[in-house]
Amino acid sequence: MFYLSIPIIFLKFWYLEAPIGLIRFFSSLNNSTLQLLSLPLLIKTYFKPWKNEYRKGLVAFSIAMGIFIKTFVISAELLIFFLILIFEILFFITFLFWPVGTVLILFL
Repeated sequence: MFYLSIPIIFLKFWYLEAPIGLIRFFSSLNNSTLQLLSLPLLIKTYFKPWKNEYRKGLVAFSIAMGIFIKTFVISAELLIFFLILIFEILFFITFLFWPVGTVLILFL
């Protein structure tokens, strides 16, 4: 009787347990990527000087230069993050359709 329940066990694993594990892994990967790229810190300190320059007469220039530089750095980091997200979504969709594709290949 155990052999008859193998397809149900497989489907439960493939479409319930494994996607939950993948989502947890991708969530951890996204959090690690954001911390590695220091994106939250750059957004928090967006209107502060880039190199903590507070000498008289240079504060406005340092703030403007910080905003200018951080804009490009944040843009590059967001591009990297969105590329990772696109890869994760494509991997997840491919993972879900893998058994269906395997069965279709067998019958074609």
